[in-house]
Amino acid sequence: MLAKQSTAEREREREREREREAGAAMAELLGKVDEVTDEGRTQHVLVMRHGDRIDAVEPLWQLHAKRAWDPPLTDAGKIRAWTTGKRLRAVDVPIHRVIVSPFLRCLQTAAEVITALCCVVDDDTHLLAMETSEGAVIDSTRVKAYIEYGLCEVLYTEAMGIVAPPKDGIWFPDVSDLEAFLPTGTLDYSVDRLYQQLPTWEEPLDVARERFDSVIKALADKFPHENLLLVTHGEAVGVSISSHLKDAVVYEVEYCAYAHLQRQVSSDPSSVADKGAFRGHVISGRETELRMACH
Repeated sequence: MLAKQSTAEREREREREREREAGAAMAELLGKVDEVTDEGRTQHVLVMRHGDRIDAVEPLWQLHAKRAWDPPLTDAGKIRAWTTGKRLRAVDVPIHRVIVSPFLRCLQTAAEVITALCCVVDDDTHLLAMETSEGAVIDSTRVKAYIEYGLCEVLYTEAMGIVAPPKDGIWFPDVSDLEAFLPTGTLDYSVDRLYQQLPTWEEPLDVARERFDSVIKALADKFPHENLLLVTHGEAVGVSISSHLKDAVVYEVEYCAYAHLQRQVSSDPSSVADKGAFRGHVISGRETELRMACH
């Protein structure tokens, strides 16, 4: 029994070391590009996939689910999202706003990440030692969040795992019920959503990709003086890379993997002009999180 505990402790320490190394790598890259020059400042937009969904490990889950199209995270998925949030916190570039797809797996992912970003600790080494978000105390003024329907999953059979939309046409509860999944005090109720409702059922994939591309750009333009984290779906992450990284083709996006976009914007807070073109970078904690090719 003692040997097993010792092995488990060593594995936890290795995981913490991997977290520190991943955070240091991100900090090095982001630190190089987060500069204020005569041309303005750098805006950062991270586009992240949600964590591990339960129907991927429990295929029969859908047979008994009231909303089979909207699976929650597994416990491992929550831990992965929490760990990703801790990695993001280790970077000196602050996330000002988290914008979330209305799907439950995205809301739960965002909640874990926001909790990590806002967690109040005397020393960040204490945060690294926290294996889950349970019991975390947050400062809700550090990050603002809201739900954006334009970041939702592609609404077609292959992506959704269902052959038809809900008979009553109701995909989700009222938005106030969805907002309850996000940490108290972080919601920004003053924002007008880009999409006031979901796209139509059987949305063609090429149309969905255009939607993701336009929504990512529109959100960046809406908040040009803030760094954004968009918690969405794998297809959106792929689009964010292929649209801004020349000749890149994304084959697979792992849970909680994300892309990093950056551009120069005016340093004048009152200005909404002079927004430059995005440049794309792939950032992930492990090499296998994003499988892609550049031709």
